[in-house]
Amino acid sequence: MIAFLCMAPLGAPALAAGSWQLALHGGAGVVERGALTPQLDAAYRASLDRALEAGAAVLRRGGASLDAVEAAVRVLEDDPLFNAGKGAEFTAEGRNELDASIMDGSNRKAGAVAGVTRTRNPVSLARAVMEQSAHVLLSGPGADAFSVQQGLEQVEPGYFRTEERWQQFLQWRDKRGAPPDRTHAYGTVGAVALDQAGHLAAATSTGGLTGKRWGRVGDSPIIGAGTYAEDGVCAVSATGTGEFFIRASAARQLRDRMAWHRERVQAAADNTIRDIAGSGGDGGLIALDARGRVAFAMNSPGMYRGSVGSGNPARTAIYADEK
Repeated sequence: MIAFLCMAPLGAPALAAGSWQLALHGGAGVVERGALTPQLDAAYRASLDRALEAGAAVLRRGGASLDAVEAAVRVLEDDPLFNAGKGAEFTAEGRNELDASIMDGSNRKAGAVAGVTRTRNPVSLARAVMEQSAHVLLSGPGADAFSVQQGLEQVEPGYFRTEERWQQFLQWRDKRGAPPDRTHAYGTVGAVALDQAGHLAAATSTGGLTGKRWGRVGDSPIIGAGTYAEDGVCAVSATGTGEFFIRASAARQLRDRMAWHRERVQAAADNTIRDIAGSGGDGGLIALDARGRVAFAMNSPGMYRGSVGSGNPARTAIYADEK
């Protein structure tokens, strides 16, 4: 089943001066009604609300979209419910390796990290790569060393461990590498924002896949695959089977559909997910255009998501059939 949702009508007028918008996701996967207890459903929505408020607080006071997406993603990285930061999946070697990226739509500068092991908030490290180095993507021990050099908060590797993720890893190992339960398979988090100055930004963070091997890297830290932002066009953050999003250049594909083919943001999101589905991939994405219109698209039964803006209250959703 493919479900597509938009939280603003395609014909909505441009945002008034001083207006702003924020959207975020906490991952897509097999999240059908009844799969979560009422308590867990409420916990996910409460966490999404906290992340929305963290980003909205920046935008209300006239702050930058870049600051807003970083603030929102940091909240989700700190929440063990999601597969990013604390609560990351375990590799085949029983380690947590974290990936993240961020992009500034005002100048198309970007930063990303892959395979980091000690930075509490990888999204902030990705921003440091963008602003404090001449590079876009750092990985492994080099990224860890750069994080220390930049004075970012370091934690012991055990900080990222949660019992639920550990049990998922043990089940994967006991089944000799069988695919893990897909109910919460894609807990990647991300945010997109439009600030009062009209600038767009996007950020994405993940703990990867259970049992990943050989330093595998998915789409989350790949600019143009899991993350993209460009003023005047759109901001995008994706979640799902990363290999398929990389092959499809998903985030950049959405941008090109809008800029070159003049597709509206929801149509571009829908068509990008259809392209990924056609190759056998699944997941979802969020997008925001230069007029503040939000689009969510997925080909999975659910995606943790939400939006808030100067003209609309905070709203969250989990299941594909929620409008």
